[in-house]
Amino acid sequence: LKVVESGGGLVQPGGSLRLSCTASGFTAHYFTLAWFRQSPGKEREGVTCISTSGITNYTDSVKGRFTISRDIAKNTVILQMNSLKPEDTGLYFCVRTIPSTTCHFDTRLYDGWGQGTQVTVSS
Repeated sequence: LKVVESGGGLVQPGGSLRLSCTASGFTAHYFTLAWFRQSPGKEREGVTCISTSGITNYTDSVKGRFTISRDIAKNTVILQMNSLKPEDTGLYFCVRTIPSTTCHFDTRLYDGWGQGTQVTVSS
């Protein structure tokens, strides 16, 4: 059971990236999934999550710029990131937790931490 993150890269400030989180060995929409990021010198931070009922949650710094969604046919969760800022730079992880009607950013309750995908926002 694992997830594989992809879609990271180098982008200029104001640009966009689309990250994908593809589930293997389980059905993604039966679980609550989240994106976390780890930036140099900072603690791991919850970015966004989506519950099994479709409820989403975003950290304040990305509201209005990032959108999380599900592609059920591809067993994937998508993170669309627009208007990127240098402070969005980090290693982005997709992880899962038990099914729930809402979602949260308690790292202790998520599993499936993989290698992540690097996002670098720089001119």
